[in-house]
Amino acid sequence: MDLILALKVLDVVGAAVLFGTGLGIAFFQFRANRRESPAAIAATLRTVVIADYLFTAAAAVLQPLTGLLLVHLRGYALSQTWIAVSLALYVLIGACWLPVVVLQIRMRDLAEAAVAAGEPALPARYHALARVWFWLGWPAFLSMLAIFWLMIAKPA
Repeated sequence: MDLILALKVLDVVGAAVLFGTGLGIAFFQFRANRRESPAAIAATLRTVVIADYLFTAAAAVLQPLTGLLLVHLRGYALSQTWIAVSLALYVLIGACWLPVVVLQIRMRDLAEAAVAAGEPALPARYHALARVWFWLGWPAFLSMLAIFWLMIAKPA
């Protein structure tokens, strides 16, 4: 397998891991939040935080490396519109994801504290953080879809 093909495979796998992990985390956390059970939410958030560290963070590092190497090896210019827009969207995704990780940790801690205290419901602070978490996910999700399109279509 040549270097460009290997990088393409790694780039596509990295994009799939970013998108899939993000979508999976969002689905499971959204479902847990609907149940309103502090124990279920705490358990889900423990897994979500670990998944973000293991999968999302690793793919977030891999993705720009493989992408920039492909740009260089294929002779593209970073100033090409589809590349510049992809990079800007990637920065937007990171600007949404980093606060989301902090929110997930705070939400996990609040849920675990509610479970430890035997509380039947989560505090209002948890729900406020969950709303911010939810709304930060939309620009990241839509940006990932746009990047997929840009990677495939490479419009002028």
